[in-house]
Formats: sequence, structure tokens, C-alpha cells
Amino acid sequence: MADHVRGKRSAVTCQYKCANACLGPECNTSSNAHFRDVASAALSRRALLGLGAAGAVAIAVGAFRTSAPVSAPAAAGVTGPGSAFARPGTAGLAFEPIAPVARTVDAFTVPTGYTWSPLIRWGDPLFSSAPAFDILAQTPEAQALQFGYNCDYLDILADPNGKRGVLVTNHEYVNPGIMFPATSDPAELRRRGDIYKAAQGLSVVELERRRTGEPWGHVVDGRRNRRITVETVFELTGPAAGTDLVKTADDPEGRWVRGTLGNCAGGTTPWGTILSGEENFNGYFAWAADTPGQKRYQSSPSTATSTGWETYDPRFNAHDPAFVNEPNRFGYIVEIDPDDPTSTPRKHTAMGRMKHEGANVIVGHDKRVVAYMGDDERNDYLYKFVSKHKISGSRKKNMRLLAEGDLYVARFTGDSPASEITGTGALPSDGQFDGSGEWIPLTQNGVSVVPGFTTEQVLVFTRLAADAVGATKMDRPEDVEPNPKTGKVYVALTNNSQRGSASPLDEANPVTGNRYGHVIELTETAGQSGTTFGWSILLLCGDPATNANTYFAGFPSELVSPISCPDNVAFDSEGNLWISTDGAPSTIGYNDALYKVPLEGSERGHVQQFLAVPRDAETCGPVIHDREGLVFVAVQHPGEEGTFDAPTSLFPDYGSTAPGAVPNAPRPSIVQVHRA
Repeated sequence: MADHVRGKRSAVTCQYKCANACLGPECNTSSNAHFRDVASAALSRRALLGLGAAGAVAIAVGAFRTSAPVSAPAAAGVTGPGSAFARPGTAGLAFEPIAPVARTVDAFTVPTGYTWSPLIRWGDPLFSSAPAFDILAQTPEAQALQFGYNCDYLDILADPNGKRGVLVTNHEYVNPGIMFPATSDPAELRRRGDIYKAAQGLSVVELERRRTGEPWGHVVDGRRNRRITVETVFELTGPAAGTDLVKTADDPEGRWVRGTLGNCAGGTTPWGTILSGEENFNGYFAWAADTPGQKRYQSSPSTATSTGWETYDPRFNAHDPAFVNEPNRFGYIVEIDPDDPTSTPRKHTAMGRMKHEGANVIVGHDKRVVAYMGDDERNDYLYKFVSKHKISGSRKKNMRLLAEGDLYVARFTGDSPASEITGTGALPSDGQFDGSGEWIPLTQNGVSVVPGFTTEQVLVFTRLAADAVGATKMDRPEDVEPNPKTGKVYVALTNNSQRGSASPLDEANPVTGNRYGHVIELTETAGQSGTTFGWSILLLCGDPATNANTYFAGFPSELVSPISCPDNVAFDSEGNLWISTDGAPSTIGYNDALYKVPLEGSERGHVQQFLAVPRDAETCGPVIHDREGLVFVAVQHPGEEGTFDAPTSLFPDYGSTAPGAVPNAPRPSIVQVHRA
């Protein structure tokens, strides 16, 4: 796995998070130059369908729980080149940037004057009927009432009085090797499989605090508390719902799906619902991958999964003709109402099916809502969805906006000669990587405009439709978010070890074997719902001490923090960009982290490291409440490279014997950082 690991993640993360996607053949084999000429013949309805449509700790009720700051091992960071040259910035939340932290350090590191505490951890109870978390005696029933595993997307929504609120987070995947002792017993493996089902999905958790500006605590038996799991029923919406492509033996109507999978990033809508992106869903199914539609989402056939669900739950065995369409029911944007724990969450087929990193919504100039989305696989695409209807004062009506609309994919064009895109990261003669772009329609007025594709084929096999119209292959588009102050859109491109080989260089993706990733700033030239845009590269990531061709929007590279593998982005109240990373240990040798980047004035491009997560962990879901001096992150897969018996991380309890603590095992957690 050497080449793959150089690109981004540890081998363990690759196995469990994305089913070793980068080790298989390239999913995107289109040239985008001639593909449309063969689309109609090669992608007939029969070919796409393949086998076709299926034959038919005990606490009181209402208790308020908060955690004291934790005494973690000291993390002095590193010294030498690239360690302490990030001078303090002048914009937004004030802090002294920390030095990067060596990848072997198991500590959560924050700036001087700040402290941190876990807000909620894997296994913490949401309901008084849940037993105290016992890592040696976990059950499916207990896990369904407890905070889930590997938290990713996060939002903290305060009620108007500021003393109550709600936390919503995704639980992307599980890591059996550090959740349980090793076993080969079939009965025990099945029991654990059901725990995995309950540990994934989403958590909705009521919060409470004494006064505005203080840290939060979670409320057991809160009115809004809810766990959404692999067994929760979802409604399919949009044009693909009810079609033959999504019908199975369990659901002959093609309208009701059990479960959500691979929930990565997300977004919060203007009407207060939460969007969650189903990303690496393919790794949960044993499937044949013998048709164009299947191969484009999982290039290699699979007979076994890391969860083992296919051995006892037939819907995860897509070799079975009765469930061949089950994978087609995953890979969507999910919408949930955090205020109503009895509501049925929805999967929006109109927004397309792909490995969604997430979706983020902004209201366009014409009052239609626009959602930006990245398809997180190397050489895949950037998308946006524009609603058919306009936003209104009715929350009920707004909650249907994402069920109808038009889907677009991006094509980027550079403005420099191809000879000046050398692959080294050296800027072209005009001083920046920039150009123009267009949003190519895949559906218009809710109907396919891709030759050879029906509407449902566009929305279920969205990658193939985007291939056919010549979209630009990107370096793993992850989070894509519009800045609420300016409307400009920021695209995190985490990396692409195949750039320059499997995919040619272009000005929007200008680095050969792009290990460190980059960030693009996109400006809509005809409004958010228009079809043209301008773009420029804001950051070419890396460590300036070892890579001369990093770029930070023109800011002096000797004054910035090293940064690698941008993943999730967020904004503070002043419009500064915040970036969390996933893959820095394997690329620049430091723990993953959270950074602030001003976007205007003399500080534009000044990357400043705010925190670092512990050993083996990924920084996810940043939420910046800078006016209150609060920052929140989801710490995913701490200690991923260890085992149950030999952990490499003890985050977040670090040996504590306080009630609810697990002293000698890592626990994915939501962390709040606040002024000391």
C-alpha cells in the first residue's frame, strides 16, 4: 500500500473508511474527449441495469452532563524549519498559532490561553435507558441508545435564548480492530456486526449551558435526542424514486430505504435542517461490479466486506438478483429535521448519486436555493444543484426544496498556456493559477439533458452522466462551501497521487502526483444559480520548509503554518476560512489540524494553525463560534493504527477513572475549545 499511503491516509483508515478504493483500478476511465460519442451505445438502459430491476453509567432523566478539561500528555510540537514561523494574525478569533505537532504525539493541542474538553464521546448515553458504557460488554441495544462511532460532520445550533441548543453529527464508519478484542468466532462476529449497524449513521443531541458564551454539556433524555442508524427508514424523493433502478425485494415500490451509510460531511440549510452526504457506501456491499453503472462506483468485484453484513443480511449481498439494486439506494444527500425526532429522514435523488462528501446550501439572487457538492474520489467531479422552487417563509415548504431541481457538473478552463503548467506547482507567467468555468446541465426542468440517459439514469448513475458531458476531473473534491459573507465558493481538493498519470495536468489541478492538496476559490459570474464562474487557486498546500512551490494566495510562505490534505472547511462570523485536514501525518509528518485563513486584505492567505488532534486522528466538522470564543471539532479515528490490546492513543480520557471514562482506549469524540 506504499503508494496509496503516501497519497493520504493510513492503511487501516483506507480499509475501513473507503474499502481501499485507491488500490483498485481507476473508477473514472473516461477520457472526457470522446466519451459522449460512445455514450448512447455503451450505456443503454439494459447495460446500465445489468441484472435489472429486482423481482420485484446510570443517570437521572433529563440530567445535564458536561466534562471538565482533560489533563492530556504535553505536546510541545516540533522545532526547526517549519515549526514556529506562523506569526499571529489580526483578523477574527485572536490566538497565537501553535507549532505543528509530530505525528507520534498523542495529545489534543490548543493555543496558549485556550483549553479543551470532550463534549460527548463514543458510548456516552443519550437516554437514561442506556446502560453505562462498558467497552468490554457493548451490545447492539446499548449502542443504539448511545453516541455513535467515528464522528465527522458537525453542527452546533443554539436556540434563541442561547442556553439550549442541539448538536448533530455524522458517524461515518467503524474500526473493529480498536473497538473489540480480536476474535474469529462466527457468533461473536455477527453480534459485533449488529453493533456496527447501531454505531453508524447520525446522532442528534440536546445541549444545555448556564449562560451564553460558556461551554456546552449534553442532556440525557433531551427532547430532540435521536440516533439514526443503518436500520432507520428513509424516504426516497425526486425523479428516481419509485423507478426500477431502486426497487428491491424488500421494497418493490422503490420509495423506502432502510439505513444510511458512509455519512461524511454535510451542511445546515437556511430552514434549519441538516444535510448529510453518503460517501463510501460501496464498501458495505458484496457486489459484482460487472456493468458500467457498477464499475463506476466500485471498480473491482467484491465478495466480502469489513462488516460481514452480507453473510446474514441479504440486502448487503448485491450478487443476489433480489438485491442487485440495493447499492443504488445509497450515495445520496440525506436531509433530517433535528427538531423532530419522530420525522422520517429523506434521501434526495434529484441531487444525484455519488460519493458525496457533503452539501452546502446558499440562497441565490433569484431566491432559488443552490447546493454545492464534491464527489470524493480521485479524478471525480464538482457539482451543484439548483432548486426548482424559491425559498419561502414556510419551513414545511422549504423542506421539499431539494426534491426538485436541476443538477450541474463543473468544467474548468485555465487561462495560461499548457506549456506553463509544468506539474511542479510553479506559477504560470500571469502569477496565478486561474481561469473560467461553466456549469454543464445534467438535468433541466427536472429532466435529463444527457444524450442516451433517462432522467433516472442520470440521477442513479450520475458519475457516468458527468463523464458523458466532459466534466473536469478533479483532485478529490471534498468539502465545498459558499462563504456566507461574500458568496464565493471554496473547494477543498485533498490530493490525487494519480494526477499527471491517470489524469492529465490542467491549470485547476496543476501538480503532478498531488500529495498535499489545494483549495480553489470560485466566483459565480451570473449569480449563484447561473452557469458560468471564475476561479483561482487560493492555496497550494504543503510545508514551505521542504516544498518551494507551495502557494498561499501571495502571502509570504515563510510566515505561514504548514498544511496538507485539506478536507472540511467552515467560516467564522467575519468570513475567514477555517480548514480541517485529513492525511497530514502521511504527507508532512504532523498530526492533522485545524487552521484559520483570512481571505481579504493584507492577511489574505495567512495560514495559521489553531489546534492539532491526537495521534492517528482526523480533524472533522469544524464549527467556529468566534464571537463566543468557542471552536468545536469532531475527532475521528484516534489511535486507528493501534489495536484493542495495544492502543496507540488514549484520547480523550487519558487514564482518567472519572465516571463514564474509559481510561485505556481511544474514543472518537466531539471536542469544544474555549478560552481558559
